[in-house]
Amino acid sequence: MKKKCLILAEGSYGSGDAKTAHGLVRYSQKFTISGIIDSTLEGKDAGEILDGNTKNIRIYADLKQALQDVPDTKYLLIGVATSGGILPEGYIDIILKAIRRGINIVNGLHFYLTDDPELVREASDNDVELIDIRKQFNMYNTFFSGKIDDVSSRKVAVLGIDSAIGKRTTAIMLHHAIEKYGKNSIFVAMGQTGWMQGFKYAIVLDAIILDFVTGAIEDVIWQAWKAENPDFIITHGEGALLHPACPGGAELIGGGQPDHIILQHAPARRYFDDFPQYKIVSLEKNIDIIDLLSGKKPAAITINSEGLSKQEAFKEAGRIEEETGIMTRLPLFETMDDIARKIIG
Repeated sequence: MKKKCLILAEGSYGSGDAKTAHGLVRYSQKFTISGIIDSTLEGKDAGEILDGNTKNIRIYADLKQALQDVPDTKYLLIGVATSGGILPEGYIDIILKAIRRGINIVNGLHFYLTDDPELVREASDNDVELIDIRKQFNMYNTFFSGKIDDVSSRKVAVLGIDSAIGKRTTAIMLHHAIEKYGKNSIFVAMGQTGWMQGFKYAIVLDAIILDFVTGAIEDVIWQAWKAENPDFIITHGEGALLHPACPGGAELIGGGQPDHIILQHAPARRYFDDFPQYKIVSLEKNIDIIDLLSGKKPAAITINSEGLSKQEAFKEAGRIEEETGIMTRLPLFETMDDIARKIIG
């Protein structure tokens, strides 16, 4: 049974910092999302703000207002993924109020609630749990062994030209599309949002010591294959291949040895996420780098349409497909069926 929760995204739900909240609004098999807390968007529907589609998930001004509607809430999820994983100013007070109402806290930030003596004391006094997701993976000390070569499932990874670009969402959509064609697919999550969404196989890459990152990737994919023996294993990168502050992708290519790579692109973005002084490296160069690192070009390109109208996004996708010769699709405007059929073969 799903657990009823509220998501704390105060001051951030309308921005990329709330990607954890966005992912949970789009898909969650562990929690039932009863509402979002963000006073800047009070009264609006979380789905309409995110994708223009009603989800019947209300955005509340504060915890008190939310609990008037959903008094039996047992979990508060911190729904932001800030640069450096810091806890935003003002969140401690909201968390303390939740703890005193007997609500468990789920936190995916680098800031650990269990390292704060006051929060630990209040949690003990009110018999609630503080769950620091990243802390659970600090000691995932598995070195790369080469056992990824044993995995007979076809492995698909979604990488991106930037961070916070929708890689996980696209990967989940592809996972479901492949299942539609009667194939057994397992999704392997690489970050805290996937863990919160309830996927059985999940690690949090940026909580793992660098020496063990590729080993952790290899191990979680190998575990999924050993236990489930699926036709396909779908996963996603963290960060981006060339983001100066949030690197990621090369480790997944090395540790996961994907058979197919999907490249997520955002044509309207000009600068790396949170770093307006650094221009995003071109799509063409990202394609070349993937080719050099993996020995193959991307099987498909998927488009994050932020900053574009639907018409502009489809026009841009057509241009990219014509110029690169690589199938290009828009996950939030069309199905992933074409890409799934291409990968299934």
